Amino acid sequence: MGSSQADKAASHERIVRAAARCIRRDGIDTVSVADLMRQAGLTHGGFYRHFDSRDDLVAEAVDAALTDGSARVRAAAATGGTAALTTIINGYLSGLHRDKPETGCAVAALPIDIPRSDPRARAAYSRQVRSYLELLADLTPERDDDAHLILAALVGALVLARAVDDGELSDEILDRTAQALHSHSDTVRHD
Repeated sequence: MGSSQADKAASHERIVRAAARCIRRDGIDTVSVADLMRQAGLTHGGFYRHFDSRDDLVAEAVDAALTDGSARVRAAAATGGTAALTTIINGYLSGLHRDKPETGCAVAALPIDIPRSDPRARAAYSRQVRSYLELLADLTPERDDDAHLILAALVGALVLARAVDDGELSDEILDRTAQALHSHSDTVRHD
């Protein structure tokens, strides 16, 4: 790859990464081509050398956000067993994850935006949900339905904790959901 091609690829990646952070933090509708190009250190006019449309950028950025946001969950799952599930629950339902949506899980950041999105973004979101369900099913082989319950509790609790305007209530939602999931996992292992 020539240096101009390498530069173009690096610029493309910077634009997509900036958009992925923006989408996770503020939602799809807030993506401004001019702002993203500025964040990437490029001119607004250069956008169309990288993308045919804003929808193309959004689709690529949603896919990147979903992939990036799942990295910690995948790393924890790689250890396997109940320790992995405990690590996932604790990490997902943490104050840090709640407070840093731009680096967190896009599945929890985008459930309102995705149904109104381009079909490519929706397909990427669906792939990520299926991937999480498979990952969680591998960690909870005793009961097939646990993966759905765990994913719904993780995402739902994080969405609620981010939405409320009361810090104590937000912490309580995260803590009590984590406790319930740990308790449920312990019950399943001892049956």
